[in-house]
Amino acid sequence: MASIRFDHIGVVVRDLERAVTFFIDLGFTREGSTEVSGAWVDHVLGMHGVRSELVFIRPPGGGPALELTAFRSPEATGATDLPSNTYGLRHIAYEVEDVNAIVTRARAAGYDLIGDLVDYEDVYRMGYIRGPEGLIVEVAQPLRR
Repeated sequence: MASIRFDHIGVVVRDLERAVTFFIDLGFTREGSTEVSGAWVDHVLGMHGVRSELVFIRPPGGGPALELTAFRSPEATGATDLPSNTYGLRHIAYEVEDVNAIVTRARAAGYDLIGDLVDYEDVYRMGYIRGPEGLIVEVAQPLRR
């Protein structure tokens, strides 16, 4: 069997720059951006008249990128700020060196935890940060190295 490599996660947002800024505030790096349209993307997505803007961002230390996408046409649909137990992909998780520093950065940028920072046994100190448009980012600091 051919090898499989995790490349990126696609996240659809309304306000692309606000979403990018949120992740940059958490320490991510903007890697590039582009606009896509035309028959090829219409066929891949099974839609007609697709026009979207994409920005790729990567977490500090590397790893799979996030592809943040804002659809200009057709207009995206769906709810935001859904609870953590809603069906579907609900959060992305990152291991961090200093969870308190990340939460402080998020709060300084106007975001906060959904609940509290907690210690999961003696393995992780972790919390869920709610970003723009309902995005949820789990940050977890290993307690044992």
